[in-house]
Amino acid sequence: MPSQTPKQHRASDGATDAPQDVRMRGFQKRTTVETALTWVDQNSEIQSSETVALKNTHGRVLAQDIVAPIDVPSFDRAAMDGYALRGDETTGAGDYNPLSFRLLVESMPGQPCDAEVVSGTAVRIMTGAAIPDGADAVLPAEYAAESGGVVEITTAVAPRKHVGSRGEDITAGSLVLRSGRRLRPQDVGLLASLGIGTVSVIRRPKVRLIITGNELIQPDEQRGTHQIFESNSFVLQGLIRRDSGNVHKICHIEDDCSAIKAALVEPGADVILVSGGSSVGAEDHAPTIVAREGQLAIHGIAMRPSSPTGLGRVGGSLVCLLPGNPVSCLCAYDFFAGRSIRHMAGRSADWPYAVRRATVAAKIASAIGRVDYCRVRVVPSEKEAESGPQRTIDIKPVSLTGASILSSTTRADGFVIVPADCEGYGVGTDVEFYLYDPVN
Repeated sequence: MPSQTPKQHRASDGATDAPQDVRMRGFQKRTTVETALTWVDQNSEIQSSETVALKNTHGRVLAQDIVAPIDVPSFDRAAMDGYALRGDETTGAGDYNPLSFRLLVESMPGQPCDAEVVSGTAVRIMTGAAIPDGADAVLPAEYAAESGGVVEITTAVAPRKHVGSRGEDITAGSLVLRSGRRLRPQDVGLLASLGIGTVSVIRRPKVRLIITGNELIQPDEQRGTHQIFESNSFVLQGLIRRDSGNVHKICHIEDDCSAIKAALVEPGADVILVSGGSSVGAEDHAPTIVAREGQLAIHGIAMRPSSPTGLGRVGGSLVCLLPGNPVSCLCAYDFFAGRSIRHMAGRSADWPYAVRRATVAAKIASAIGRVDYCRVRVVPSEKEAESGPQRTIDIKPVSLTGASILSSTTRADGFVIVPADCEGYGVGTDVEFYLYDPVN
């Protein structure tokens, strides 16, 4: 849920009362989204640190401050190809007044240059090569011509011109990256420029997926008449990786109480996600098993979809019971499981979606007392304003019902959250919506 979670009517506090067995009975009360989010935050501890190779740190979160061990660059170097000389000695040089300098040697990147530039001399130099002793400027090659060991120049350069000074990028001993920073590609490059080969980062939480359902088969298997291809594990794997989780095991299990129990009580996972078997059907065993083997803190949340979501703990693992219907599964993950995984990985718990403002072009209906996750598509439109035409975005709901219609999320550009104290949004209402895709 976004950081600015709207206040919601408190239907019940499911985190304080032991949830009841609701199989074939239905939910008599539901926990508010606000209460469920609070429970998630209180039960999601940041992981310990680990040291990893620099090449594996993209997107990881720093576990300690990085202090520069060296200057970058660690020596004065040429910023372009040309000639290293004394800048003051080039004063007055021009097309009609070329100045001559005796050419000494050549300075190449990665190689020492033992020559010393004295009055009237110059060194041929390539970009990145060390500036020789005595020189303080580089004259670009296009303003010079060589002949017989002499170079003639036709322009002047000031001292320090085209010279990359030692430490101009980073000074040894300076703080370059703070603990808690999520490393971007340029951050990793900066660490490489400092000669840092390993980095201490927050460990990615280990996530176990338990996919239940007698009717489920894998996409490459032969489908029977009443079987369906399982899709939730593929959605969840992508979301978990996006949120810096480590999918360490996937269990495909039929609706068998003993098998589900064995997968839940097995140690080694920081987070366990159970897809399916979380509702009120006779074969929905997971909530009862979690309650018996650990703590079922919450079961049944005042939201649509994802009402049958459950939250609890078994051993050292946080458990999130996700509904089997694909849209409900995605929604429950985004609200609760993803939030927990991101927090454990040291990241911001907020949703990793871009937020935009839009105008409602077709009514979005809801009901007091529940949070609605509404898939919407965006329609660019031109609207007149006092300053002339302005580019605005209209949104229309794709589907407000049908938690099994996964294609509603592929046809949607994003989603709108309707808080529990709101009956929906009428046409013309200005709202926030969350984009599934990154902004181009």
